[in-house]
Amino acid sequence: MSLLRSLRLCLDARTGGLPAGSLLLQSLQPWHTIHAGSWLSSSASRKDLLMKLRQKTGYSFVNCKKALETCGGDLKQAEIWLHKQAQKEGWSKATKLHGRKTKEGLIGLLQEGNTTVLVEVNCETDFVSRNLKFQQLVQQVALGTMLHCQSLKDQLATYSKGFLNSSELSGLPAGPDREGSLKDHLALAIGKLGENMILKRAAWVKVPSGFYVGSYVHGTMHSPSLHNLVLGKYGALVICETSEQKANLEDLGRRLGQHVVGMAPLSVGSLDDEPGGEAETKMLSQPYLLDPSITLGQYVQPHGVSVVDFVRFECGEVEEATEAE
Repeated sequence: MSLLRSLRLCLDARTGGLPAGSLLLQSLQPWHTIHAGSWLSSSASRKDLLMKLRQKTGYSFVNCKKALETCGGDLKQAEIWLHKQAQKEGWSKATKLHGRKTKEGLIGLLQEGNTTVLVEVNCETDFVSRNLKFQQLVQQVALGTMLHCQSLKDQLATYSKGFLNSSELSGLPAGPDREGSLKDHLALAIGKLGENMILKRAAWVKVPSGFYVGSYVHGTMHSPSLHNLVLGKYGALVICETSEQKANLEDLGRRLGQHVVGMAPLSVGSLDDEPGGEAETKMLSQPYLLDPSITLGQYVQPHGVSVVDFVRFECGEVEEATEAE
């Protein structure tokens, strides 16, 4: 008996006489049908989760895929895992980049009700300062400062003003809808953008009725998601006292802010100061920026307001915030 015939007889005996081709179809077709359908369904589900995680977090497809695999497809846990990994990477980069000069960046100005804050966040290059992620960091710092200021329980009889240095600013909570501190969000931004960055400083002013805060930011860029946040390279707050509410205070406050940014006074001074000499650094006796034929004091006096204080930030300056003496 030939070898081929022997093999056929053996196969027939094992399959109850069914043809070998029939056995092959029976054994393969169910597996192919069941497992191919399951795989397609699973693949479609994975792709949907991947897209959702990518859109929500902004991380790469590779990292999102790894997060989902690590967390067994749990979207919420995958998001938490991604943030933790990014935090680790950010702190690692921050350590490596520490010491590199940060002369660029942005000033952020935020006003809500009777409270105004001014913040400065620095980076290495102007290119990064124009990046949306960096601007969102400045926005978060301004919001964190605003929440800190609003949490201070003080009875205002007159205006109040405060400053936060880099260490104090970094330790503030990021906000009610964000986990961690501003320092944690700084590390995330460093990890994403790859430059050294510093939360340099912040100033805040709160005023009661009878006071007004004029403001100006030079090189203005409006925040992408917060309409009352203004970004730029220079910023100024000017605190005015007025006996009655006036219709043109906003325009007057903006012009006073422009003067502070352009003329960089060191103190307010008084209307009695004579122009020239040491008075050149006193705000009220300086030639008015928009009309040098008169002093700023002469410009302000007819408006029925008194300038009592100011704050000036210049992005990248070495000195601390300029404030009135």
